[in-house]
Amino acid sequence: MIELIRQWVDKLPAEWLVVFMAALPVSELRGAIPLGLALGFSPQKAFLLSVAGNFIPIVPLLIGFRPLSDALLRFKRWENWINRFYSQTKQRAEIIQKYETLGLLLFVAVPLPMTGAWTGCLAASIFRLRFWYAFLAVTMGMVIAGLIVLTACLVGKEGFKRFPILTLLVLFLLVVVWIVYIFKKEIGRVFTHKEKSGNI
Repeated sequence: MIELIRQWVDKLPAEWLVVFMAALPVSELRGAIPLGLALGFSPQKAFLLSVAGNFIPIVPLLIGFRPLSDALLRFKRWENWINRFYSQTKQRAEIIQKYETLGLLLFVAVPLPMTGAWTGCLAASIFRLRFWYAFLAVTMGMVIAGLIVLTACLVGKEGFKRFPILTLLVLFLLVVVWIVYIFKKEIGRVFTHKEKSGNI
Protein backbone atom coordinates (compact mmCIF):
# COMPACT_ATOMS: atom_id res chain seq x y z
CA MET A 1 0.00 0.00 0.00
CA ILE A 2 2.76 2.42 0.96
CA GLU A 3 4.62 1.54 -2.24
CA LEU A 4 1.51 2.25 -4.33
CA ILE A 5 1.09 5.64 -2.67
CA ARG A 6 4.76 6.43 -3.26
CA GLN A 7 4.45 5.51 -6.95
CA TRP A 8 1.32 7.64 -7.28
CA VAL A 9 3.04 10.62 -5.66
CA ASP A 10 6.10 10.21 -7.89
CA LYS A 11 3.89 10.45 -10.98
CA LEU A 12 2.24 13.70 -9.88
CA PRO A 13 3.56 16.95 -11.37
CA ALA A 14 5.56 18.98 -8.85
CA GLU A 15 3.00 21.77 -8.99
CA TRP A 16 0.24 19.43 -7.83
CA LEU A 17 2.36 18.29 -4.89
CA VAL A 18 2.56 21.89 -3.67
CA VAL A 19 -1.19 22.43 -4.15
CA PHE A 20 -1.98 19.17 -2.36
CA MET A 21 0.35 20.03 0.53
CA ALA A 22 -1.32 23.44 0.94
CA ALA A 23 -4.81 21.90 0.98
CA LEU A 24 -3.98 19.58 3.89
CA PRO A 25 -5.11 20.74 7.36
CA VAL A 26 -1.76 20.29 9.14
CA SER A 27 0.77 21.54 6.61
CA GLU A 28 -1.19 24.30 4.82
CA LEU A 29 1.04 27.22 3.76
CA ARG A 30 3.65 26.41 6.40
CA GLY A 31 4.57 23.26 4.54
CA ALA A 32 3.60 24.09 0.95
CA ILE A 33 5.68 27.24 0.40
CA PRO A 34 8.97 25.71 1.66
CA LEU A 35 8.20 22.63 -0.47
CA GLY A 36 7.67 24.77 -3.57
CA LEU A 37 10.95 26.61 -3.02
CA ALA A 38 12.75 23.33 -2.37
CA LEU A 39 11.41 21.99 -5.70
CA GLY A 40 13.04 24.92 -7.49
CA PHE A 41 9.99 27.10 -8.10
CA SER A 42 10.31 30.87 -8.07
CA PRO A 43 9.00 32.59 -4.91
CA GLN A 44 6.06 33.96 -6.89
CA LYS A 45 5.09 30.54 -8.26
CA ALA A 46 5.52 28.79 -4.91
CA PHE A 47 3.36 31.44 -3.25
CA LEU A 48 0.57 31.36 -5.86
CA LEU A 49 0.39 27.56 -5.95
CA SER A 50 0.30 27.38 -2.16
CA VAL A 51 -2.42 30.02 -1.83
CA ALA A 52 -4.46 28.27 -4.53
CA GLY A 53 -4.20 24.97 -2.67
CA ASN A 54 -5.00 26.49 0.71
CA PHE A 55 -8.03 28.21 -0.83
CA ILE A 56 -9.62 24.90 -1.93
CA PRO A 57 -11.16 23.84 1.43
CA ILE A 58 -12.37 27.30 2.52
CA VAL A 59 -15.82 27.39 0.92
CA PRO A 60 -16.70 23.71 1.62
CA LEU A 61 -15.69 24.11 5.27
CA LEU A 62 -17.62 27.35 5.77
CA ILE A 63 -20.75 25.95 4.13
CA GLY A 64 -20.66 22.31 5.12
CA PHE A 65 -19.04 21.92 8.52
CA ARG A 66 -21.89 23.23 10.67
CA PRO A 67 -24.69 21.21 9.00
CA LEU A 68 -22.50 18.08 9.09
CA SER A 69 -21.60 18.49 12.77
CA ASP A 70 -25.24 19.23 13.69
CA ALA A 71 -26.30 16.04 11.92
CA LEU A 72 -23.62 13.98 13.67
CA LEU A 73 -24.63 15.36 17.07
CA ARG A 74 -27.77 13.25 16.81
CA PHE A 75 -25.64 10.13 17.24
CA LYS A 76 -24.22 9.45 20.69
CA ARG A 77 -21.11 7.87 19.17
CA TRP A 78 -20.13 11.25 17.69
CA GLU A 79 -21.65 13.59 20.27
CA ASN A 80 -18.82 13.48 22.83
CA TRP A 81 -16.12 13.84 20.18
CA ILE A 82 -17.80 16.83 18.50
CA ASN A 83 -18.52 18.59 21.81
CA ARG A 84 -14.90 18.10 22.83
CA PHE A 85 -13.75 19.44 19.47
CA TYR A 86 -16.02 22.48 19.86
CA SER A 87 -14.61 23.17 23.33
CA GLN A 88 -10.98 22.88 22.21
CA THR A 89 -11.55 25.08 19.15
CA LYS A 90 -13.26 27.77 21.23
CA GLN A 91 -10.32 27.83 23.64
CA ARG A 92 -7.79 28.19 20.83
CA ALA A 93 -9.88 30.73 18.93
CA GLU A 94 -10.86 33.03 21.79
CA ILE A 95 -9.76 36.03 19.73
CA ILE A 96 -12.43 35.15 17.11
CA GLN A 97 -15.14 34.94 19.74
CA LYS A 98 -14.17 38.39 21.05
CA TYR A 99 -13.48 40.33 17.85
CA GLU A 100 -15.31 38.22 15.26
CA THR A 101 -14.17 39.17 11.71
CA LEU A 102 -11.04 41.06 12.80
CA GLY A 103 -10.16 38.29 15.22
CA LEU A 104 -10.65 35.67 12.51
CA LEU A 105 -8.35 37.55 10.13
CA LEU A 106 -5.62 37.81 12.78
CA PHE A 107 -6.06 34.20 13.82
CA VAL A 108 -5.51 32.95 10.27
CA ALA A 109 -2.79 35.50 9.45
CA VAL A 110 -0.36 34.35 12.15
CA PRO A 111 1.20 31.11 10.83
CA LEU A 112 1.51 29.19 14.08
CA PRO A 113 0.64 25.56 14.86
CA MET A 114 -3.14 25.03 15.14
CA THR A 115 -3.91 28.27 13.29
CA GLY A 116 -4.65 28.72 9.61
CA ALA A 117 -7.47 28.47 7.10
CA TRP A 118 -8.78 25.08 8.30
CA THR A 119 -9.06 25.98 11.98
CA GLY A 120 -10.25 29.49 11.10
CA CYS A 121 -13.09 28.15 8.95
CA LEU A 122 -14.14 25.65 11.60
CA ALA A 123 -14.09 28.35 14.30
CA ALA A 124 -16.09 30.71 12.06
CA SER A 125 -18.72 27.98 11.65
CA ILE A 126 -18.81 27.26 15.38
CA PHE A 127 -19.22 30.96 16.24
CA ARG A 128 -21.74 31.34 13.40
CA LEU A 129 -20.03 34.24 11.63
CA ARG A 130 -21.68 35.42 8.44
CA PHE A 131 -20.39 33.59 5.39
CA TRP A 132 -19.04 36.52 3.40
CA TYR A 133 -17.39 38.13 6.43
CA ALA A 134 -15.76 34.84 7.33
CA PHE A 135 -14.78 34.14 3.71
CA LEU A 136 -13.08 37.52 3.27
CA ALA A 137 -11.36 37.35 6.67
CA VAL A 138 -10.00 33.84 6.09
CA THR A 139 -8.88 34.68 2.54
CA MET A 140 -7.10 37.90 3.59
CA GLY A 141 -5.56 36.18 6.60
CA MET A 142 -4.38 33.32 4.39
CA VAL A 143 -2.64 35.72 1.98
CA ILE A 144 -0.92 37.53 4.87
CA ALA A 145 0.17 34.22 6.39
CA GLY A 146 1.54 33.14 3.02
CA LEU A 147 3.55 36.34 2.70
CA ILE A 148 4.93 35.85 6.20
CA VAL A 149 5.98 32.27 5.49
CA LEU A 150 7.46 33.26 2.13
CA THR A 151 9.44 36.08 3.72
CA ALA A 152 10.78 33.78 6.41
CA CYS A 153 11.94 31.37 3.69
CA LEU A 154 13.49 34.10 1.57
CA VAL A 155 15.29 35.66 4.51
CA GLY A 156 16.78 32.27 5.18
CA LYS A 157 18.07 32.28 1.59
CA GLU A 158 19.42 35.81 1.61
CA GLY A 159 16.09 37.25 0.59
CA PHE A 160 17.07 40.80 1.42
CA LYS A 161 19.68 40.72 -1.37
CA ARG A 162 17.41 39.22 -4.00
CA PHE A 163 13.96 40.66 -3.10
CA PRO A 164 14.51 43.73 -0.90
CA ILE A 165 11.20 45.52 -1.61
CA LEU A 166 9.04 42.39 -1.19
CA THR A 167 10.88 41.40 1.98
CA LEU A 168 10.56 44.84 3.57
CA LEU A 169 6.87 45.05 2.64
CA VAL A 170 6.05 41.69 4.19
CA LEU A 171 8.13 42.41 7.29
CA PHE A 172 6.12 45.60 7.72
CA LEU A 173 2.87 43.61 7.46
CA LEU A 174 4.26 41.09 9.94
CA VAL A 175 5.03 43.83 12.46
CA VAL A 176 1.55 45.34 12.07
CA VAL A 177 -0.14 41.96 12.51
CA TRP A 178 1.90 41.12 15.59
CA ILE A 179 1.28 44.55 17.16
CA VAL A 180 -2.47 44.16 16.69
CA TYR A 181 -2.33 40.56 17.93
CA ILE A 182 -0.33 41.46 21.05
CA PHE A 183 -2.46 44.47 21.93
CA LYS A 184 -5.76 42.90 20.94
CA LYS A 185 -7.26 43.44 24.41
CA GLU A 186 -6.46 47.15 24.38
CA ILE A 187 -7.84 47.48 20.85
CA GLY A 188 -10.98 45.66 21.94
CA ARG A 189 -11.43 48.07 24.85
CA VAL A 190 -11.15 51.05 22.47
CA PHE A 191 -13.85 49.65 20.15
CA THR A 192 -16.05 48.77 23.13
CA HIS A 193 -15.64 52.25 24.58
CA LYS A 194 -16.56 53.85 21.24
CA GLU A 195 -19.68 51.69 20.96
CA LYS A 196 -20.77 52.60 24.48
CA SER A 197 -20.11 56.28 23.82
CA GLY A 198 -22.17 56.12 20.64
CA ASN A 199 -25.09 54.54 22.48
CA ILE A 200 -25.21 57.27 25.11
